[in-house]
Amino acid sequence: MKTIDELLAEGVKGKRVFVRADLNVPLAEGTITDDGRIRAVQPTIAKLAEAGARVVVASHLGRPKGAPEPAFSLAPAAARLGELLGADVAFATDTVGSSAKETVAALTDGQVAVIENLRFNAGETSKDDAERGAFADQLAELADIYVGDGFGAVHRKHASVFDLPARLPHAAGQLIATEVGVLKKLTDEVKRPYVVVLGGAKVSDKLAVIDELLGKADRILIGGGMAYTFLYAKGHEVGISLLQKDQVDKVKEYMARAESTGVELVLPVDILASADFPDLKTKAPAEYITVDADKIPADKEGLDIGPKTRELYASKIADAATVFWNGPLGVFEHPDYAGGTRAIAQALVDSDAFTVVGGGDSAAAVRTLGFDENAFGHISTGGGASLEYLEGKTLPGLAALEG
Repeated sequence: MKTIDELLAEGVKGKRVFVRADLNVPLAEGTITDDGRIRAVQPTIAKLAEAGARVVVASHLGRPKGAPEPAFSLAPAAARLGELLGADVAFATDTVGSSAKETVAALTDGQVAVIENLRFNAGETSKDDAERGAFADQLAELADIYVGDGFGAVHRKHASVFDLPARLPHAAGQLIATEVGVLKKLTDEVKRPYVVVLGGAKVSDKLAVIDELLGKADRILIGGGMAYTFLYAKGHEVGISLLQKDQVDKVKEYMARAESTGVELVLPVDILASADFPDLKTKAPAEYITVDADKIPADKEGLDIGPKTRELYASKIADAATVFWNGPLGVFEHPDYAGGTRAIAQALVDSDAFTVVGGGDSAAAVRTLGFDENAFGHISTGGGASLEYLEGKTLPGLAALEG
């Protein structure tokens, strides 16, 4: 896969360079609450602009249904990108229409423009190859060169990710090169002990990666909502905690495999449990009890790992050489249930290991809880993409850049 440095060596001055970024940032009433993904792609855009390229930045945001929805406009992201670049960034109010064409045509060397949300056009996410290809043809008219740097979208077979690179000379941006290099350290070049921490709501979202990691990791620590399916599979009652009964047999199979292969699969030993889910808007004080993991009352649900589990998990991370963490350990958005997630983040910071925070809610938690991002080896911009890479899947966006 060609790198951006190789592309720059060939010269991009005066060329229209289409950068497929991931500006899918969280918004609250039009205000960006976490600009991590914009900051992650800014170096690639800056390099191209400094080399005299006419940079056309494109991304999705949210899940609009193939038509414009003001709540999912990229205008706030474009404004924030301009602040980070220290330069005006033009904004096109459509994707391939008159505004996009006029905005791109008006660019001069070193200038940057952002076009509107790609998913405002049904062709971006279409499962029909012809419809997707037709949209890619329209996007190709806006550019001379393609740079893929939206790692958070490379696991999607979308027009701007998969089809467009085949229509233009292409290269990987700095962010994608970094992400792939990190993931190779978790798959092909692992230093041991290798500890994986998996949280999040649903065990079904993590089954494939657990399946793959049972042959690679030394320890797998389980938390979050998915832990209760594991506890139930061990014969424990879990009250009204999140439970996927249809996954219990598969979880039992994985626990048996872990035992037979010598992989240490570690489950919570105590839980913070409550009869009421917390109010995440007002963050009013929650009422909860701390109970052993096998003694969750019938009328309560687990909302975080308890203090004994936090200590246990920190001890399992302490001697690691490599740590991968994906998924919060509790309802970290509420201060009373953020302790487990905070303890894992702190254990990673305190470790001498190469530590990787696997994007998504984990990355958001690190920032929300006030940790210095530089204290971790790497914070990924793509939770789903990272997991699918670790599962051994071929990612369409990476395959397209290698073509």
